[in-house]
Amino acid sequence: MKTQTNTVSLSYKSQPAPAVAAFIGWIISNLNGNPSFPSLPVPLVSPEKPDPKAPADMTTRMNSLLSAISAAEGGGVVNTAAKNAALQFALDGLDALAFYVQTVARYNLPMLLTSGFQATSTNRAQSVLDAPSVTGIDNDISTQLYVHLSPIANAVGYEVQTSTGTGAWQTAKFSTQARTITLTGLTTGTVYNVRARALGGSTGQSDWCMPGSKIVD
Repeated sequence: MKTQTNTVSLSYKSQPAPAVAAFIGWIISNLNGNPSFPSLPVPLVSPEKPDPKAPADMTTRMNSLLSAISAAEGGGVVNTAAKNAALQFALDGLDALAFYVQTVARYNLPMLLTSGFQATSTNRAQSVLDAPSVTGIDNDISTQLYVHLSPIANAVGYEVQTSTGTGAWQTAKFSTQARTITLTGLTTGTVYNVRARALGGSTGQSDWCMPGSKIVD
């Protein structure tokens, strides 16, 4: 009987910078203390006595990317170039971890999945993702909404957008999980429309789901 080999999906490379930053956080939480992967080629956090010859840790790469994303919101060639450089720096770290995980868990899919990475299909081309559904929107805390989505198999994350009235849709959050996504800094007394799409698959993202709405108390 032929042993099935597993290949780590690199679909995170086609995602927007905020989604990559969220994915790094997901990978850090899954690999931190994971006994199946004891010799990570890139540290997850900065050691107390860092080796100047060692590669930069993933937490530093993630924070650098988040700072560059924030700076680039104001536009400008220099800020955009800095964001692109920070994104590539982050992707280099993810790639190193992905190839290490693939080497260690090449014949053990459950082990591979504990890393937070996904495996590519071994018997068919990567498929188009289904759109998630908004299964609920809660407002338990003032100025916040809790958006609940239906998880989509093989998605690497989710993009949530909001709009008010007849205004344009604006991206509010990237998340690596679907069950509960918290939106903060909202205006009380305002009705927010919410929609989402899954990230990954052969096209990079699914269609947008049917929107839901909720007033913020």
